[in-house]
Amino acid sequence: MINLSQAAAKEIKRLQATRDKLDSQLRLQVKAGGCSGWFYILEFDETTSAEEIVCNSHGISIVVDAESSEFLKGLSLDYSEDLMGGGFRFHNPNATETCSCGNSFVKKN
Repeated sequence: MINLSQAAAKEIKRLQATRDKLDSQLRLQVKAGGCSGWFYILEFDETTSAEEIVCNSHGISIVVDAESSEFLKGLSLDYSEDLMGGGFRFHNPNATETCSCGNSFVKKN
């Protein structure tokens, strides 16, 4: 369902270690709002419910709630650094447009 690049997985593992959350899962959600209508939320969580989808990429457990799953099918998450700093990059086949910040998108109909 969701694919992490090696760079994204490495950064997530680094963040888990610095936050003392080595056993946590990456929670990925989509909420209404942002520049383009929908935005991504990334956070660490230790719990899941029966309704949630859990997938694995590069040894990282990724939790997605049922509502967000339709927006995230086929998503690739990358991490890169440039002169302005580092950040996650979302490559979403379900988006028709993204804003310039890359954290919000318009969903395909």
